[in-house]
Amino acid sequence: MSIQLIRAFGPTIAKIKIPEQMVSSLNDYVDNLIIDKKKSKELSAGANLAGDVTQEFKLEKEFSQKVGWLDFISKGVFQWIQMSTNQSIKEFKMIDSWIVRQFQNEYNPVHMHGGHVSGAGFLKVPKTFGKYVQNEKDGVKHYAGGTLNLIHGSKQFLSKSTFQIKPEVGDFYFFPNYMMHTVFPFKDTKEERRSISFNASIDKEIYNVYQN
Repeated sequence: MSIQLIRAFGPTIAKIKIPEQMVSSLNDYVDNLIIDKKKSKELSAGANLAGDVTQEFKLEKEFSQKVGWLDFISKGVFQWIQMSTNQSIKEFKMIDSWIVRQFQNEYNPVHMHGGHVSGAGFLKVPKTFGKYVQNEKDGVKHYAGGTLNLIHGSKQFLSKSTFQIKPEVGDFYFFPNYMMHTVFPFKDTKEERRSISFNASIDKEIYNVYQN
């Protein structure tokens, strides 16, 4: 598994690639859920999540294991933590994992996750996210529709407070649970932006850096 560490500011972020076959299996799973109205209602996570989006589905544990999602995430977290802290986790517990179906003009407000470690990645991406109502000023300011934005600290001299991620199918990012983040709305397309996220807990001895 190839993993890239990103330390744009404070906390370490990790980027990995979801295998194409797994992306396909996850998308097939969601497509079947959309058709099965009864099951999609049972697995709806909308009441527990922050977003103002079309649909949010909880990923079934049995399916996560069958398709290899649980194993993929646990190995990615192990490598991320080891490379970041030089410590090996012995405990990994997936608390939950879910899929978000987002369409034009929908968004996810600034929020954080539970557990110790979290992540988000992309299963489907529109061909376009739209463009500014006004022309881009001198080509400096780039349109940010549909982007995932990680937030930490405050903007200061020589210091970033946000890390903007343009969605690409298969890209997946790990970040600590306390990392505030938001997804911007997009427009000018009827295509879907489909993402997948998770929360998990790890060894308290590693996560709690303030303990004696």
